[in-house]
Amino acid sequence: MKWKRIWAMFKARNQEFFRDKAAFGWNFLFPFLIIAGFGLVFGNRDFSGFKVGAFPAETRAVSFSGSTLPKDFQDNHHLNFIGFSSLSAGLEELQHHKIDFLVRLDSPTRQYWVLDSSPKGYLVERIFLTSFIPADARYGEKVAVPGTEIRYIDWLFPGILGMNMMFSALWGVGFVIVRYRKNGVLKRLKATPLSAFEYLTAQAMSRFFLLVFTLVVVWSGTDFLFSFRVVGSHLTLFFVFALGGLSLTSIGILMAARGTSEEFASGALNFISWPMMFLSEVWFSIEGAPEWIKRFSEILPLTRMLHAARKVMNDGATLAEISGECLFLATLTLICLIAAAILFSWNE
Repeated sequence: MKWKRIWAMFKARNQEFFRDKAAFGWNFLFPFLIIAGFGLVFGNRDFSGFKVGAFPAETRAVSFSGSTLPKDFQDNHHLNFIGFSSLSAGLEELQHHKIDFLVRLDSPTRQYWVLDSSPKGYLVERIFLTSFIPADARYGEKVAVPGTEIRYIDWLFPGILGMNMMFSALWGVGFVIVRYRKNGVLKRLKATPLSAFEYLTAQAMSRFFLLVFTLVVVWSGTDFLFSFRVVGSHLTLFFVFALGGLSLTSIGILMAARGTSEEFASGALNFISWPMMFLSEVWFSIEGAPEWIKRFSEILPLTRMLHAARKVMNDGATLAEISGECLFLATLTLICLIAAAILFSWNE
């Protein structure tokens, strides 16, 4: 193995990436826009997922002047009230699940409407009915949660970074190698002293460098705006993302070991990425899902990377405490790279 040849391929791939202004800009802009969007929507507040329609109201902003609704219900900060001019306008939104609950502001009997098929509607109905219970009534003992509360944006941030790394690693390597093979670039490289292992090593190093570079830039830019909370070591967190990025890159290389069809490569990469998109807790927790789904999720590299990153960010976990996730990612990387080196073909 000659490092000079690897270095030449490494520089060539990086120059190709940086010269493609559209791809270069999108790699930074996409995660930044998602994080900025969530930050602007939620700000420093907790996410309010319950939408309550109220009528009659002259504007979308609801005024409770003269309303018969309980004060506790009006002041509940977990509810987002939306005004409607009439019952028909509110019912149309309720029937299409655009709001979870509909209530009449001036009804002496406190009329409300809710869909029996809506889980959120059921919960808002419970909130509405319990707001009639006197404040001094005690049916349970509330105990304060120890520690500092974690903002939703702090929980979500590693997921968005991980998702961006996953797509960049899989498509940035897997799709590109198949395109090179289809265009005959790999066939010409085969005529050079460059070996398959050297070529794959250069591709992995290049993608790893670009992933880390993108991660640092996006993190610095968004942290300046939202001041993300990191309890643990930044160095440990960087190591987790770097190892996760290398693991995802190795999967992309394995998928591109053979094949000349870009359509097939795209389908195969989608087949791999979509389960991680929904089951790796990028956007939401799967706690409460069937046990077999949770076990399946545990074998996905993105799940392991996000678990480790969130432990470091939110719980201050040390490298020893996340050694299981790191060992899994390192082992998966090694297996995929060895398999890719064995299966790789320049022209098939």
